[in-house]
Amino acid sequence: MDQLLLIKPKLALEAEIEEYKREHFEKGEYELHGSALLDKLSFEKWLELVENNSYENTVHPDWVVSSTFLVIRKSDNRIVGMLDIRHSLNEFLKNYGGHIGYGVRPTERRKGYATQMLKQGLEFCKTIGLEKVMLACYKDNLASSRTIIKCGGTLEREFAHSDGKTVQVFWIML
Repeated sequence: MDQLLLIKPKLALEAEIEEYKREHFEKGEYELHGSALLDKLSFEKWLELVENNSYENTVHPDWVVSSTFLVIRKSDNRIVGMLDIRHSLNEFLKNYGGHIGYGVRPTERRKGYATQMLKQGLEFCKTIGLEKVMLACYKDNLASSRTIIKCGGTLEREFAHSDGKTVQVFWIML
């Protein structure tokens, strides 16, 4: 298995991050999971948001402190995914999002990266004092639910999202 590194986004990686985003869009995927709104913002605004979300004194009042990581394959420095770890839950996250959001680049799926990414994310959660984490995914996203279960996730509940799809909510004890 390739070694994966979690690194903070930085200006020097703009071209690689934009290529990651472009690949998703070219595959018709306009929501980049785990990206902290990369799909909705210009690179400059996104980088500012990620930085501001990292600190209690600069995070938006409607959000929570979070750590966003690029997941880099060490052998070739390619971004294979993104991971967003929320240090706490607000009302929105308690209902819909959870502590961890993650996504894998379309051309890098089905290689075990999601499981490896989530395991590294769970280790990071321990370092910030979390004892259990919540994750959510659409029920029809079998790859994500299998990944969560493989990493110790226990299904707590399901509910109908406003888009009509069923969402599953899992908890993982650390």
